[in-house]
Amino acid sequence: MTQTKHSSFIPMLIIGVLFFIFGFVTWLNGSLIPFLKRICDLSDAQALFVTFAFYIAYTTMAYPMSFILTKTGYKKGMAIGLGIMALGALLFIPAALSANYILFLIALFTLGSGLTILQTASNPYIVLIGPTESAAMRISIMGLINKSAGILAPLVFTALIFSDLSLFSKEVLTSSEITLLADKLIMPYLVMAIILTGLIFLVLFSSLPEITFEEDEQETRTNILAYPQLVLGAIALFFYVGVEVVAGDTIGLFGQHLGVSNYTALTSYTMTFMVLGYLIGVVAIPKYLSQEQALTFSAIGGFFTVTALLLSSPEHSYIATLLWGWSGIPLIPDPVALVAILGLSHALVWPAIWPLALQGLGKFTAQGSALLIMAIAGGALLPLIFGQVSTMLESMQSAYFIMLPCYLFILYYALRGHKTTRWS
Repeated sequence: MTQTKHSSFIPMLIIGVLFFIFGFVTWLNGSLIPFLKRICDLSDAQALFVTFAFYIAYTTMAYPMSFILTKTGYKKGMAIGLGIMALGALLFIPAALSANYILFLIALFTLGSGLTILQTASNPYIVLIGPTESAAMRISIMGLINKSAGILAPLVFTALIFSDLSLFSKEVLTSSEITLLADKLIMPYLVMAIILTGLIFLVLFSSLPEITFEEDEQETRTNILAYPQLVLGAIALFFYVGVEVVAGDTIGLFGQHLGVSNYTALTSYTMTFMVLGYLIGVVAIPKYLSQEQALTFSAIGGFFTVTALLLSSPEHSYIATLLWGWSGIPLIPDPVALVAILGLSHALVWPAIWPLALQGLGKFTAQGSALLIMAIAGGALLPLIFGQVSTMLESMQSAYFIMLPCYLFILYYALRGHKTTRWS
C-alpha cells in the first residue's frame, strides 16, 4: 500500500462501525436457529441450514466481489455491499409474513453476499493501514467491536423477540402462534435495513482513503494460487471459521437439548469469551506476543478445550465411554460452559492469519483477500457436518469431536505453513 497523508483514526473509526454491523448481523444466527426450528418445525440438521445459507454466500460471491472492488475501488465497493445487505434485511419481511423457511434462507444468503464484499474490502484496510507486525493488534480491535456486537445481538433479540418463546406450546405450535412469533421479526429487520442504508452515505461521503499498491518488478508470479502462505492460510481459515461457527451457533441448540433456560441467549457467552481473547490481543500483540505465537496458543487451547468437552458431564458422551468406560469426568466443567470458553481460543485466529497470509501479495491483495473470504465457507459446511454427526451418534456433545482435526491444521499453519512462500 502506498503511503498516504490520511490519519489512520478516521478509517479505523469507519471500519469499526462496519465491523460492529458484521458482528450484529452474523451472530443473530445463533438465536435464529432455535427460533426458526420452532416456527418452521425443523430438525436440528435442517435448522443448521441457517448457517449454510449465510456462510455459503462467502464462497460463491467472494471472488466476483473482488473484481467489483478492482473496478469500483474499495470505498464504492463497501457502499455496494451495504446496499445488498439492506436488501437482504428487507427480504426478512416477506419471509416473516409467510413463515417460509426457504425465504428466510434466501434473505440470509443475500445478507451474507453483502457482507462478503464488505469483508473482502475491510480486512485488507486494517492489515495495510499500519505496520504489518501490529496488524493482528488492529484486527483484534476490530474483533473486539465485532464480538461486542455478537454479545449484544442475541441479548437484544432475546429480550425483544424471543423472551416469551417458552410461553408457547411445547410440542407443536398452532398456526396463530407461528404467525405471532414470525411477525415479531418484521420491525427489527426493517430498522436494520434503514440503518444499513444510512451507512451507505457515511461511507461514500467519508474521508476513507483508497488502497493503492506498488508494483514489484521482480515478482514473476501471475496468480494467487502461486502463494503457498495464502493458500494454506485460506485452508486454516476454513477450519477456523467452521469451529468458530459451531461453537457460536450450536451452543443454543446444545443448551436446548440439556434444558438450559434462555437458550437463545447462550451465543452471548461464547462471544463474551471471544471479547476477552481480543482484549488479550490488543494488549499483548506485538509487544508480548507475536502473531505466530498467538495462533499457536489458540490452536492448542481449542484442542484441549474440546477434549475436555468430550469427557465432561452431564450428557452421555461416546468418547468418554470409549476411553473411560463411563460418561464423563465430574471434575471437568459443564459442557455448555466449555463450548462458551472455546470463544477464548478462537478470538486471535482470524487476526493472526490475515497478515501472515496476505504478506507480500502486492497487487494480488484484493484477489488474495477474496480467497480468504471464500474460506468462510467453513462456517457453512462444518455446522452441517456437525448436525449430521450429532444425529447419527444421537449425541450432540460427542459430535464436537469433528473440531479436533481443525485445530491441528491451524497449529500446522502457525508453526510451519505461514513460512512456506514457494511450493518448491
